[in-house]
Amino acid sequence: MASKTRAEKMEETREKLIAAGRKAFAEKGFSAASMDELTAEAGLTRGALYHNFGDKQGLMAAVVDQIDTAMAAKAQAAGEKAGGGWKGLMAEGAAYIEMALEPEVQRIVLLDGPAVLGDPSQWPSQNRCLQATIATLRDLAADGRIKAIDIEALARLLNGVALNAALWVAASDNARATLPKAIAAFECLASGVLNTEADAVGEFC
Repeated sequence: MASKTRAEKMEETREKLIAAGRKAFAEKGFSAASMDELTAEAGLTRGALYHNFGDKQGLMAAVVDQIDTAMAAKAQAAGEKAGGGWKGLMAEGAAYIEMALEPEVQRIVLLDGPAVLGDPSQWPSQNRCLQATIATLRDLAADGRIKAIDIEALARLLNGVALNAALWVAASDNARATLPKAIAAFECLASGVLNTEADAVGEFC
């Protein structure tokens, strides 16, 4: 068997650290997670963590990016299952909000993430999600299905509503009771951008 290249070894080390960080942050939270314990869990040293991520916050950023990217992919799959278009966009938003019920997502992405990494709208994973929303809205606009509004502004606000709904669910004392209220409000607010003439003939029903 051929020996691994340097790049392959480095990627393997990164993956081990991300997996260990993900486990530690989910179980203990960012503040309580020990760098010595999580590097030992991965069979590595603090030096490996510093070399690959700079510090614990850098590792947190990589963990959040991994989870949030997976969340976006899951939401996109829900949108495709719903048939794409406007219904797909609403399904994506609802699916993203619903993932706030998952303990790992709650603690790492929605509770500790903003506290450690700052404004979620600035995260790379959220920017990728924004670009996908922009593409969908452009298609809808080209078909005359939404009002003549700046697409980027609309995409940022729609994504912001879904994200903040998820943050609310995660921070709620009763997340399951909050979830349907959050999704209903998201869909109600989003419906304001629909072309009323198309909506009147049942194009979105």
